[in-house]
Amino acid sequence: MDDDQFWKLAGDHLIRYGGSFTPRIIEFAAGSYVHDAQGRAILDFTSGQMSAVLGHAHPDVVAAIREAAGTLTHLYSGMLSRPVVELGARLAGSLPAGLDRMLLLTTGAESNEAAIKMAKLSTGRYEIVSFDRSWHGMTSGAAAATFSAGRHGYGPPVPGNLALPTPNAYRSPFRRPDGSYDWEAELDYGFQLIDQQSAGSLAACLVEPILSSGGIIELPPGYLARLQQHCRARGMLMILDEAQTGLGRTGTMYAFERDAVVPDILTLSKTLGAGLPVAVVMTSAQIEETCHDKGFLFFTTHVSDPLAATVALTVIGVIERDGLVDRAVTLGNLLRERLSGLREKYDVVGDVRGRGLLQGIELVTDRKSKAPADRLGAAVTTACLERGLHMNIVQLPGMGGIFRIAPPLTITPEDLNRGVDILEDALRSVLSGNRQ
Repeated sequence: MDDDQFWKLAGDHLIRYGGSFTPRIIEFAAGSYVHDAQGRAILDFTSGQMSAVLGHAHPDVVAAIREAAGTLTHLYSGMLSRPVVELGARLAGSLPAGLDRMLLLTTGAESNEAAIKMAKLSTGRYEIVSFDRSWHGMTSGAAAATFSAGRHGYGPPVPGNLALPTPNAYRSPFRRPDGSYDWEAELDYGFQLIDQQSAGSLAACLVEPILSSGGIIELPPGYLARLQQHCRARGMLMILDEAQTGLGRTGTMYAFERDAVVPDILTLSKTLGAGLPVAVVMTSAQIEETCHDKGFLFFTTHVSDPLAATVALTVIGVIERDGLVDRAVTLGNLLRERLSGLREKYDVVGDVRGRGLLQGIELVTDRKSKAPADRLGAAVTTACLERGLHMNIVQLPGMGGIFRIAPPLTITPEDLNRGVDILEDALRSVLSGNRQ
């Protein structure tokens, strides 16, 4: 079919599920690039949906899928295969003691849904706390713990979800006398509000170490430890959602390692499948046994599928073999240097934040007012695509000037620099009023 027919059929037959579709027909992807129907190579600064940490069509993943397709892809959900058990042991071996048992699923929303149900069942409580700019998925329980978008028009969300202020160092009003960010006071104040709202049934706190859809908001050093203290004092579990931060992207295998804390429940997805639908819940033997004794039920069509386990094992193997965690540190330093250079040159670049190869910049109309630059962000996004760079901008109200940058861990330094060069050229051209 020609391009016009393609877009007509898309308009006639596809349900739109978010913002508008990117105006390109993608034919194939390889490495750090996707290629459209006109043969144009587009540098992928988002790793697909923040997932393809090994780039597109990585040969090891392709080979693993081909082999699994001829042997084991899917089984009855009550059956077990060797790849699933091996993955559970492999993940447990890469994590601190206390994260020893695995539930293998498909998507991040599904893993967060399961984690929430386990927290509620094991504690006997029902209230879930998450950040006011959180995004944990679109299924019912995960969506109820998502405060950044998607809450209007669907009727009442699952009861018992409470919001904690997001520790946004760039915009928070909590300041010490010298003007520095006082996240401790903000967190303590947040839990005072939680205690006032609570019906006395606090079960868990569900957070990301770096909020991605919420605008690349990195938790300050020490925040997770203080958060865990608040949870412990109230008998709550701490659930970490590492859908986008896990598997090396931030410069450690898991982002929580920086903070020397161990969550009660950990969810992994996106990066674990490197672009394929793979997700897990990891928790302690104690929590798992308590849930099992109480009749925990999460019997899904694709739970414990061997293909998903095979892909995840391959991804972990490549990351370890090729030293991609250390590579994320090196390339992350390069990316930070380049983005900081943009902040020095352009007054509209208000903030640079993130870690490793998950970083972001926030565009503002001017640094004094810090007014969100939604229109500027949209124009720069379009100009980047015209120049061969796919950038993701947060498409949430008041956050339209925040770019999420998450290239594959396999990207070359040359392509990383090329991407920032294109971004700067697009920004400069939009500011000058000349898109071309």
